[in-house]
Amino acid sequence: MPPAFNPSQLAPAALAVELRNQPPRQTALLRRRLVQGASLEACAAFYGVRLEAISIHLLRAALELTTAAGGSPRPPASDDEEEAWARQLSAALERETASVSPGLQDTVALCRRLQTVGKEVEAALAAIERLEAASPHRKREELIRRLAVGLLLALAAYFYLKRPPAP
Repeated sequence: MPPAFNPSQLAPAALAVELRNQPPRQTALLRRRLVQGASLEACAAFYGVRLEAISIHLLRAALELTTAAGGSPRPPASDDEEEAWARQLSAALERETASVSPGLQDTVALCRRLQTVGKEVEAALAAIERLEAASPHRKREELIRRLAVGLLLALAAYFYLKRPPAP
């Protein structure tokens, strides 16, 4: 039998790496809601969506992160169950005593861990971003991008100057 998933054993740096490996939209939502500690209402207002919609997106992102971190959450069986789980997750993130479905326990534990070590995870994410910005690959990519823009500008100027005279 595999060992039980215990998010409290995950270091903030490992959580930051797992967050960076998620799709960018999910990473942004999880980072804003759990790591930075924004309220669900503030997240809904920021993204311009209804509270129920942001809850569903948060649930889906948290379930994927739990799977990536080594947990084994059961996906919701229906749309109704997904909506119920989204409400349970929101309540569990607000109150320690909120009850959750057994299939959601790993995800709630991981989300609470992210809330607890949010500052350390944010610092680790910033460090990862600084390293990526200073990497030779990123510098080469930036140089190629600038050369491409310069080439496009030169071609546009050439074709503008070589256009036939107006009748």
